[in-house]
Amino acid sequence: MGRCDTARTEAAAVRDITPRGTVDLRGGTDAGIRLSYPRDAVVVIAGLPGSGKSTLLRAWAPAATVLDPRGTRAACEAVLPSWLPYALYRPLARLHHMRRISAAMRGPEPLLIHDCGTRPWLRRWLTRSAGRAGRPAHMVLLDVGAREALSGQRARRRLTSPRVFATHERGLAALLSGIGTDAPPRASGFASVVLLDRRLRDTSPRARFTDSRVPRQAT
Repeated sequence: MGRCDTARTEAAAVRDITPRGTVDLRGGTDAGIRLSYPRDAVVVIAGLPGSGKSTLLRAWAPAATVLDPRGTRAACEAVLPSWLPYALYRPLARLHHMRRISAAMRGPEPLLIHDCGTRPWLRRWLTRSAGRAGRPAHMVLLDVGAREALSGQRARRRLTSPRVFATHERGLAALLSGIGTDAPPRASGFASVVLLDRRLRDTSPRARFTDSRVPRQAT
């Protein structure tokens, strides 16, 4: 098989989706999914702690600027006393992270934002900030279940307290209950929400950002 034939075979194996509204891929069997977003898109990677957000972000990092709150926390830890509990300066770290996001939204690059997506006020802030910057906001939601998320936490050796995890569970359940088949999904405030389950997450879906700003209906 020649190079051209190989390229055509690989292209045929990729299902290219331009998300719009609710795109529920859970339970699907496709292995070659690629999500295509506008060049100015803000894409929030959401899900329970331990659901695999960081893994997906690492895979997509070459395509866009990644904004992860853990980087902000590490920057704060570097300048604050080691004995100071994170709980005491968490609000300051969050404010600093939000300022980083605001500054990045004023730039030209596509953005990937790490967030659990379980706080309604923060979702509203993200979509409104993107709107003020003239950018479309999208979400990719990893719906892998609590057991898988807890297993992911144990694997990375970073455990969320049961109280905090339960709060995230309730927030995710409320978000999922408000996402229907309408386009755009009114409950989220995002131009699109792509739902992925564990199997699709593990197939390493790809993402790209193109210059086209005219969305096509996902098929």
